[in-house]
Amino acid sequence: MRALFVGGTVDNSELDIDGSEAPLNYPPSTGSGQPRYRLHHVGKQGDSAVYAVYGAPDLADTEVRRISEERGYARRFGAGSVETVA
Repeated sequence: MRALFVGGTVDNSELDIDGSEAPLNYPPSTGSGQPRYRLHHVGKQGDSAVYAVYGAPDLADTEVRRISEERGYARRFGAGSVETVA
């Protein structure tokens, strides 16, 4: 699965993450008390997650979604559905 980042210091960065489920925060545990990127939505092909979009702590869900759509993540990864994470 590919992790995609919106906002903050790693804006527009990507990295591969292992597993079939994306962690709710990235990095999963920092131990430093620093704000982490929060999972906003996951793009899927069938039942398989192909990408996960993480937003900086100071960005609203609507802004993360808007930027993701501008960048064409669903099209790029051939996602048939995009699930929002509550």
